[in-house]
Amino acid sequence: MRRSVRIATAGVALVGLFALAGCTTDPSVAPPDASGSASAPAAEGNEWFDQALFDKQDAERDVVPEGPEDEPYLQYINAEMVDTAAYASEGAKKACFANASISNPWRQTGWITMNQQLKVLQEQGAISEMETRDAQDSDDTQIADIDYFISEGNCDVFLISPNSTAAMTPAVERACETGKPVIVFDRGVNTDCPVTFIHPIGGFAWGIDTAEFLIENLDEGAKVVGLRILPGVDVLEQRWAAAEHLFDEAGIEAVDYFTGADPAEIKSIIADELAKGDVDGIWMDAGDGAVAAIEAFEDAGVDYPVMTGEDEMSFLRKWKDTGLTGLAPVYSNFQWRTPLLAAAKIFQGEEVPKEWVLPQSPITAEEVDQYLEANDGMPDGHYAKFGGENLPGYPQVWQQRQIP
Repeated sequence: MRRSVRIATAGVALVGLFALAGCTTDPSVAPPDASGSASAPAAEGNEWFDQALFDKQDAERDVVPEGPEDEPYLQYINAEMVDTAAYASEGAKKACFANASISNPWRQTGWITMNQQLKVLQEQGAISEMETRDAQDSDDTQIADIDYFISEGNCDVFLISPNSTAAMTPAVERACETGKPVIVFDRGVNTDCPVTFIHPIGGFAWGIDTAEFLIENLDEGAKVVGLRILPGVDVLEQRWAAAEHLFDEAGIEAVDYFTGADPAEIKSIIADELAKGDVDGIWMDAGDGAVAAIEAFEDAGVDYPVMTGEDEMSFLRKWKDTGLTGLAPVYSNFQWRTPLLAAAKIFQGEEVPKEWVLPQSPITAEEVDQYLEANDGMPDGHYAKFGGENLPGYPQVWQQRQIP
């Protein structure tokens, strides 16, 4: 029988903490109660489990994307194309970017890549400049940022990576009302007014990839510890909802903890679980802290678990060094290039996908050496599938972590 254990680490907050990848801190979600337990029940009782979305993303994992074979940031899955002829016009355009934050390595890697893509489009005369406002993980700040851009009146296109879904929806709708094209990426909103919404397949796909891998490599009745960052974040919650659902079906005993991505907390959790008995698998909703989890097994002098981490370089390197049985799921970081490229297409009057679903493929054991070699010299916080190898400044800008 699956047990679900939820503990909130001291200092964990829903605003201003590590929020990975497509994470959104949605104010419509109840926070942990005073005991530290998350309010959401498990599996199908979990409000985050959506069978239709689970099935959709499951199917999309097997779709061969359309688009240039060597440019995954321009590929798309099952797209409904929209006519953008109404936006076609001459001359370089000003982009206004309302960004949720650059508060973690995933977002920092993407931000570097986005700015290098901007340089290419400026040289081509497609984009004149990109004015950016960073909300620092604050809904209120990002709402003010979007309203500032609207009142300023100098934006030719709005690029928005929302801090949260529900809170940001009215502000996105106000941007749409200007008549200028709006492009939302990474995190969604509850409106279809943007010209395009750009994102990898999604959290359920991540959860399916990782759970199936652990189930295939473990026996029924095996114990898996899930290490999660924080509650109330849509993509993270969907990752765990999918994994938990599959673990239940397969007879895998799964316990999960919120860690705040704190290495000390992760080591403590693993040590406590190992004191109770064997831990056969580790499931993570983000790669940050993966090395600490592995080190906890080393400290205890026990065999390495079967493990899923992420395409962050620290995990890939530790995976290679230890030889453990692993998988690196991916929330495609190259998506940070796509909004600017989409804007250039829109001003050319070219069709773009209404929902631009980018490919999202894990790194397997057979591919680890390839990605380690390709990213040699990159810092541990870099993401292997960042997709910026053909941009100016490669590799030095990413190696030196030159954050604009």
